[in-house]
Amino acid sequence: MAKEIPDLVAEARAGTGKGAARQARREGKVPGIVYGDNKEPVTIAFEFNKLLTQLRAGRFMSTLWNLKVEGQEDVRVICRGVQKDVVKDLPIHIDFMRLRRTSKVNLFIPVEFINQEKCPGLKKGGTLVTVRPEVELIVTAGDIPDHITVDLAGHEVGDSIHIDEVTLPAGVKPTIDRNFVIANIAAPSALRSSDGGEAEEGAEEATE
Repeated sequence: MAKEIPDLVAEARAGTGKGAARQARREGKVPGIVYGDNKEPVTIAFEFNKLLTQLRAGRFMSTLWNLKVEGQEDVRVICRGVQKDVVKDLPIHIDFMRLRRTSKVNLFIPVEFINQEKCPGLKKGGTLVTVRPEVELIVTAGDIPDHITVDLAGHEVGDSIHIDEVTLPAGVKPTIDRNFVIANIAAPSALRSSDGGEAEEGAEEATE
């Protein structure tokens, strides 16, 4: 199932250049531009407070957006730059690039764990420690997975689950070359405490 692409609402902006951008800011807007895909650039503007909320929510520049502008066709875009006021650190201009359905893009995709009931380590009281609740992947703009699946069946206490153990959708690959850890099956807390106590006793005996 493809991941649902979130909407980003903007309005058409008349004029180009610094003068038009300053006018938009005086009206409480953040001016922006959309370019790419061998089409003419389009000037747009965003309501300041709404855009600021979305920027502060995180992952803004690694999210594929469905840009909605009244009177125009929706277009898939990704943010390629946010200019900020050097003193206030607030957005004053924003750039977007159009993407085709076949375009490749880096996005953070959530991790979903299955078969907890078939995991011996969890049955013995172990704890699933999620190292990466999301993984940055190279995906196709027209077919974004809504999650990747990690199968916990057969994993014991002390096991680490790496990215190369995960079956990724066709055409999808991690942005990082190394075989990084997604999750661990940690030992039960009682066992960890016992091991720690034995280690302390051993240290005391060694100093006597």
